[in-house]
Amino acid sequence: MTVKEHAVADWCSRVLNQVERAIVGKRDLLEHLLAAILSPGGHVLLEDYPGLAKTLTASCFATTLGLAFKRIQFTPDLLPGDITGGYVYDRNDNRFVLRQGPIFANIILADEINRASPKTQSALLEAMQEYQVTLEGDPLPLPQPFLVIATQNPIEYEGTFPLPEAQLDRFIMKLSVGYPAPAEEQEILRRRRLRGSDEVILQPVTCAEELLEMRRQVEQVHVDADVERYMVELAAITRRFRQVAVGASPRGSLALLKLTRAWAAMQGRDYVLPDDVKHFVRPALGHRLILDPELWMRRGAIDEILSEVLQLVPVPVRQEG
Repeated sequence: MTVKEHAVADWCSRVLNQVERAIVGKRDLLEHLLAAILSPGGHVLLEDYPGLAKTLTASCFATTLGLAFKRIQFTPDLLPGDITGGYVYDRNDNRFVLRQGPIFANIILADEINRASPKTQSALLEAMQEYQVTLEGDPLPLPQPFLVIATQNPIEYEGTFPLPEAQLDRFIMKLSVGYPAPAEEQEILRRRRLRGSDEVILQPVTCAEELLEMRRQVEQVHVDADVERYMVELAAITRRFRQVAVGASPRGSLALLKLTRAWAAMQGRDYVLPDDVKHFVRPALGHRLILDPELWMRRGAIDEILSEVLQLVPVPVRQEG
């Protein structure tokens, strides 16, 4: 291992240790989120039940990373201008001035994103893909790094607007938080009792410039041509798989490339293994698949399909010599 590889792994350890002061028993989730943060365009969709610390997790990462954080509560009456901002008339100066919306931050929490209208949801598309917003014809760059963490509730679909496939495809991963184990839930209560307050005070352990440097280090992680082909074949087979109406787009294989390089660096390696690819197939490809109508109401159908996909695609084997 080189010094730089250790630097990424040590940096990740510092970040995770600080976040875990507030988030109990979710190491796997936090590691996946950090892999996304280390990946350019690493927007994440969190889908789970209320009260599982989705909002807290996003804000803890923002604080620990020393990044500007804004929370947008999506509601049916939210307008695109409420997100992007706009020009308002200043009577004192007799001119229009820009009033920036909450989108101008490093980490955006789009809370209950599926409760807003499609027109408002689409206000995020340009920001997520181009890292800019256009107001009155003028493109305005967003702060770097820029990351959207969106949440949605898998129940209470009445009055919601499911995300269109084009927007789902822009999330590098879709993750679930899950309920804590009884011992973990008791630890949550113990920490709250000892603090004497709901607020958990975290300290920044890094900054935006250091995060961007860690991303540059991740870009140096080697991916063998056979492993690269493995990623492509996994995504490609979903497009001709039975019971799948629409398979994973090339953004799916790009997501595997970005996430596995970040994951390898987090483990202190400068190369990607096939096991790294397997690790991210479900969170990176699952939300990109559109199943045949007869499977829409069948729970676990996507997991079953992706498990079969992994069995069908041969795993690359390193050739000695």
